[in-house]
Amino acid sequence: MKLSKMIGIYIGGFIILGICILASLAWGSRYIGFDEVISALTQSDNMSLNALVVRERIPRTVFALIAGASLGISGLLMQSITRNPIADPSILGVNTGASLFVVVGITFFNLSTASGYIWFALIGAALTSFCVYGIASIGPGGITPIKLALAGASISAILSSLVSLIILPRADVMDAYRFWQVGSLSGATWEGIKSVLPFIIVGLIISVIFMHALNALALGDEVATGLGVNTGLVRIMCAIAGVILCGATTAIAGPIGFIGLMIPHIVRLILGSDMKNLIPMSAIGGAILLMISDVLGRIIGSPSELEVGIITAFLGAPILIIIARKAKVKSIW
Repeated sequence: MKLSKMIGIYIGGFIILGICILASLAWGSRYIGFDEVISALTQSDNMSLNALVVRERIPRTVFALIAGASLGISGLLMQSITRNPIADPSILGVNTGASLFVVVGITFFNLSTASGYIWFALIGAALTSFCVYGIASIGPGGITPIKLALAGASISAILSSLVSLIILPRADVMDAYRFWQVGSLSGATWEGIKSVLPFIIVGLIISVIFMHALNALALGDEVATGLGVNTGLVRIMCAIAGVILCGATTAIAGPIGFIGLMIPHIVRLILGSDMKNLIPMSAIGGAILLMISDVLGRIIGSPSELEVGIITAFLGAPILIIIARKAKVKSIW
């Protein structure tokens, strides 16, 4: 792709992202015009009601930006290391595993903050990933998209049953869990963002460090090994990065699905398969999609809101069906 076209794509992406940020600050139970949003952001002495409302929405918008970017990159990493077009935290049951462990933390350890949730979410996400990949690798042919999806669905069903078993007798836990589990950005706070940001930064750094190795891995294990790439190490480290990015996001927002499924496919169609471009554009695309979904949820559910996880599920389910029905479903390359 020509450099001028690539630059144009990046500029377009940042412009759309900027518009989404303004929209996220403008729409809610009370609509505020873009001019007032900009005034609230640029004039610190503006103490009008609208300005105060805008400033209250900033943590939610910042977290939507971080969470969308994290989920987009997480899905890209999972698809790349498995060479599987439907590898995604929600489809593979990773979100459900994180949810189960968060419920355990709420029920038995009285956790109530994002800083407490995050370790449980990461452990649950990691263990679930291990189980799903292990089950999908059993039998002839190794891991295939369909086997991976079935393993993820089976594990998700089991874990969801365990979640219900734990929370149904406990009304207090049910209240704390029911809004979190559909995926929502309404609980985002500066404290929560600060608690998950170090984990997300670690995941991003690992992704960048191994992006060239992932390009080699796309050529096949034998070729990558011939180029001096330790394929086992690359897969392990990128899997860790994907789990960290997904688990950290889930700790605050709950299980938001399909961002990691849709964005890598869209970005690949536009930019090709070079990780040098896929990683940053998956981050930008994930942030855009999550903010659009959040704004749509606020508009559709006004004066209340429809949780963002419901919107992403409506958008992502048809994409999953299209991908699964492709003739060459066994490979994304």
